[in-house]
Amino acid sequence: MAEAETARRAPRQLDEMRDVYDLLEEVRLRPGMWVRDRSLQHLESMLFGYRVALAVHGSEESFDFWTPGTQSPFDAWLTERTGEHTSLGWSTVIEREADAAGRSAMELFFELLDEFRAGRNQPR
Repeated sequence: MAEAETARRAPRQLDEMRDVYDLLEEVRLRPGMWVRDRSLQHLESMLFGYRVALAVHGSEESFDFWTPGTQSPFDAWLTERTGEHTSLGWSTVIEREADAAGRSAMELFFELLDEFRAGRNQPR
């Protein structure tokens, strides 16, 4: 979703969200509200909790950010794209890259997320 389009859209309520990508669009809209210090490690922890809640409640949803026991689709894609692999997770890779480029890690995450999704032919 284009940044200008996101900025014009009104925030949604939790019961209006269908999946993790709807939640992430809310984070994109107001990252300071959702993620402490706009830290990708905090975002990754939040998504970890989201995935745990899916399992606890037996909800079926495609989830690209954490796959227990295997590398997640997003981690695999990011490793291929950047050539950097770490057991510390995608948030560390992106934060390092953003720091080296003098950029916001949150903004870089959403750019990479858009690229990842476009490559998987998932419109949004």
